[in-house]
Amino acid sequence: MSSNNFSNEELNPLHSIEQWEDDVLLRYPEPAVPETDKSKEEYRNYDNPGRDTVREFYRLNHQYQTYDFVQQKKKEFLSFSRKEMPVWGAMEFLNTLVDDSDPDIELDQLQHLLQTAEAIRADGHPDWFVLTGFIHDMGKVLCLFGEPQWAVVGDTFPVGCKFSDKIVYPEFFAANPDEQDERYNTKYGIYSPNCGLNEVDLSWGHDEYLYQMMKDHLPEPALYMIRYHSFYAQHREDAYAHLMNDHDREMFEWVKKFNPYDLYSKSPKPPVISELKPYYEGLIAKYLPDMIRL
Repeated sequence: MSSNNFSNEELNPLHSIEQWEDDVLLRYPEPAVPETDKSKEEYRNYDNPGRDTVREFYRLNHQYQTYDFVQQKKKEFLSFSRKEMPVWGAMEFLNTLVDDSDPDIELDQLQHLLQTAEAIRADGHPDWFVLTGFIHDMGKVLCLFGEPQWAVVGDTFPVGCKFSDKIVYPEFFAANPDEQDERYNTKYGIYSPNCGLNEVDLSWGHDEYLYQMMKDHLPEPALYMIRYHSFYAQHREDAYAHLMNDHDREMFEWVKKFNPYDLYSKSPKPPVISELKPYYEGLIAKYLPDMIRL
């Protein structure tokens, strides 16, 4: 299904693509903040009008992210034939995604990513981990190619097998054609027990797009962080352990290590890009090619 088939309301149900991450923070508050049953209960209050746009976003996401849709998007975007530029240039291209809806801070995409990376760096992690923090959302450039928000961001989940009720707003899967398809609506669907996540297709978005772009250049833990950082149904809810193998479980320790930096490193103090740019350009030169194709 082409993006041309959707109305503007269906393409852009959120005020900005960062709104879904704010909603993730409601679901998974910072560990230092005690999570009570009441907070979970309040989160489940789907009648809260402040979350109507998020509800609509997930309604569309759950209806249209089918197994066939994912295959179509992989064919459409994984030829990387749209643009060629240096990595820093791609980050500046991403920065043209304006987010004027975040009530807490007014930082652009590049500043947000530098904050994540600097928090990782401050904790003494390896330089490839720092670089991963810096580039992990670069796949959001998909929005700049006219893709619907719900095909760029949002919690990811396997397609080709039964949708877990641990996925946010599971009731919206009732409108997904795969829910009625006998090939896809059983526990394992087209997969086999503990087949390994590399054999499993997840819903389409910025994670898979960037993973495919980076898979020949970064250490395997970095690739797991990029590919699965939005897979909350597994790394927070453990809903798909039956598809994972021992290697996945080992690598998911890195995904869990990365997740707090992704969600909780926002700060109103903007990083000084001009001061940090030489360090990050050095990291890019160490691990990545001079030019990347989008």
